[in-house]
Amino acid sequence: MISQNELLQLTSQALNETNLPLGGKQSGKVRDWYDLPDGKRLIVTTDRLSAFDRVLACVPYKGQVLNQLSAWWFKQTKDIIQNHLVSIPDPNAAIVHSVTPITVEVIVRGYITGVTSTALWYRYLLGEREIYGYQFPDGLQKNQALPEPIITPTTKGGVTGHDERLTCAEVVSQGHLEANTWDKVQTAALAIFKRGQELAHKAGLILVDTKYEFGLTEDGSVMLIDEVHTPDSSRFWKEATYAELFANGQEPENFDKEFVRIAYADKGYRGDGEIPAMSNDLWAAASERYITIYEMLTGKTFEVGSYPIEPRMESNLKKLGVIS
Repeated sequence: MISQNELLQLTSQALNETNLPLGGKQSGKVRDWYDLPDGKRLIVTTDRLSAFDRVLACVPYKGQVLNQLSAWWFKQTKDIIQNHLVSIPDPNAAIVHSVTPITVEVIVRGYITGVTSTALWYRYLLGEREIYGYQFPDGLQKNQALPEPIITPTTKGGVTGHDERLTCAEVVSQGHLEANTWDKVQTAALAIFKRGQELAHKAGLILVDTKYEFGLTEDGSVMLIDEVHTPDSSRFWKEATYAELFANGQEPENFDKEFVRIAYADKGYRGDGEIPAMSNDLWAAASERYITIYEMLTGKTFEVGSYPIEPRMESNLKKLGVIS
C-alpha cells in the first residue's frame, strides 16, 4: 500500500480535468469523455470526488480505482446484461460503445440508511413513511436491512440542479421510459445487485446500496453503462462487525466515500451554500479507502499508475492509434 505521506504529496497532482487532442469533449461530475469513430467514445475517469451533487476535491488514484474496478465488475455481470465496455487503454480511461443514456438514475437499496437528502433514512427521520412510493412502518432503525432490495429512481439533476426523487411508476408516467424497457431495466438492476451482494460477501463486505446507469443502443436494447459497484456509486460495510455495531446502535464500518459525506454533514453541509474547507488528510484517507476496497473486492494488488496522469494517458493512446 502506498504510504499516507506519498498520497499527501500527490494530492496536488490528482487529475482534475483532461484536455486531450480529441473532439467532442464533454464533462460530468467525475468523468470527461470524447467522441471516437465507429460509434465509440473515450471515457476518462478523473480524480474528482463528488458528493451532494457537488465536486468537493480531487483524490489521488481515485479515478484509476473507479475505472479498473468498474471494468472488473462489467466482466462479473456480463452474463446478466450487456455493457458498454470495449477496452481499457490506460488505467484512467476506457473505450466504450456510445449509447443514449436513459434519463433516470437507478438506485437499488438493501438497507435503510444515508445522510443525503434523497437517502431513505434521511427521509424517514423527517417523518416520511411513504418514500419513493414504498410504505415503511414505524420503529425502523438506521442501517437496518430491508426485507428485500428496492429500486428508488431519481432524475439526473432535476429542475433544482439536484437529483429529484421518483417512484417506479413515475418513470413511465412522466415519460422517461416505456413500460417494457423500464421492466427490463429493473430486472437487470436487481440481478446485478444480487450478484454484487454475493461477491461482496466473499470479500467480507456488505453491498448496502448502489447506483446504476443504463443506456439504449440504436436498436433499443438496454445496456449497462458508466460505473458498477465502486466506492463512488455504492455503499459498502464491513460484514464481520455489522451485526454487533447495529445491535449497539453504532455506525457500521464503511468502505466507501460515505465517511466523506459524514464529515461534511457534521459541518452542516448537505450540498447547498459554500463548501467547507477540509484538510488534505481527509483526501489521503479517501485514497487509501478506494485502494483498499479495490483490493478486497477483486483479490488483486492495486498497481499504481504513474503521475502526472495526462502525459501518460496521451502516450498510451498514441501507442494504440487513438491519438495520432
